[in-house]
Amino acid sequence: MLINISMYTIICGAILLTIVGNIMVIISVSHFRKLHTPTNFLILSLATADFLLGLTVMPYSMVRSITACWFYGDLFCRLHSCIDMTLCTSSIFHLFFIAVDRYFAICHPLHYSRKITIPVIEVYIFVSWSIPCLYAFGLVLSNVNIAGLEDQEILVPCIGSCSLVFNKISSIITSLICFFIPGTLMIGIYIHIFSVARKQVKLINNIPNQRKNNKKKVFVNAENKAARTLSLVMGVFILCWLPFFVLTVADPYLNFSISDDIYNTVLWLGYFNSACNPIIYGLFYPWFKKSFVLILTGKIWQSGSASSNILNDM
Repeated sequence: MLINISMYTIICGAILLTIVGNIMVIISVSHFRKLHTPTNFLILSLATADFLLGLTVMPYSMVRSITACWFYGDLFCRLHSCIDMTLCTSSIFHLFFIAVDRYFAICHPLHYSRKITIPVIEVYIFVSWSIPCLYAFGLVLSNVNIAGLEDQEILVPCIGSCSLVFNKISSIITSLICFFIPGTLMIGIYIHIFSVARKQVKLINNIPNQRKNNKKKVFVNAENKAARTLSLVMGVFILCWLPFFVLTVADPYLNFSISDDIYNTVLWLGYFNSACNPIIYGLFYPWFKKSFVLILTGKIWQSGSASSNILNDM
């Protein structure tokens, strides 16, 4: 009983942090006009996915993880699984497009405003939501993920258990689409970004007349800091979700022998990523710290607050 209470407390804290942290990001980017930039619109959409995960998925997963049972019926179990997969996959798709955005900002700064426009960002966001949604609902509702497992004995802790099971083929395809392919591409993009950023810093440092290049140096340093921050977001995501997807691939080949305790541990490690992103923003983005204070103190309700120069401390 004490263990269950402790688990409820920890998981409820993670859910609350996920919801509150991401709603702060949503309010900040939506309210302050100075934050209406292509990169921030992607961050806004990412925060929306994380917020919805904390609001609509994690509470039910908490009950399932602690009690080892599902009390909400088979239909809602399938819907829950679809939404869960959609939101988690949407997060990594957003992170991939954020990496693309940073690639153009750092590696091709003169062409950035021409190539990364609001219509382009709208396409990125549409793809980040539509493909995960179509894949998740198509896979689960068609039962493709359990094809060939009809006679397989899969141990469940109680009647009414709700677990998303993958056969050997679907586990590999799902892991590749949802994690390994976009994750590998992001790593490659960020390695290239940091290589270019280091070259830019060396070039600027070698210019003798620093006064004439102060603005350019500040710009490059700001872009480099943004790239480091966003790569940290990506790194945390990979560290959080890698164990889950490794087990997802391995479980069918181990005759589904991985225990529920291990599965729940890696699943909640993945969920915890959605709570980490706002913390990273708060630590590394001055605009987020400032907007956070304005929201908590109620100053966003003041007339003209939307036009505040939220970026003046960056």
